[in-house]
Amino acid sequence: MPQFLDRDAVLKAVRRGDRTAWQSISEELRADREVVMEAVRQDSWALQWASPELRADREVVLEAMKQRGRALEFAAEELRADREVVLE
Repeated sequence: MPQFLDRDAVLKAVRRGDRTAWQSISEELRADREVVMEAVRQDSWALQWASPELRADREVVLEAMKQRGRALEFAAEELRADREVVLE
């Protein structure tokens, strides 16, 4: 599967709900907070493809959980153990 490297193209694909594009983006874009936030707003399962740093970002995880609480399973361990996040 080819990797998508162009940030604007990835954002457009994510906004369209193109899961294939999200799964095949570069590591750099998986660590791009704006791209990841847009992706989890569209589909909470996108959290699984985010960089480890963003899976540990409380705001990103809570945004994903707005769509589907089960997205918590893709969050960093410290957030899965955070009472406040779990109760959300």
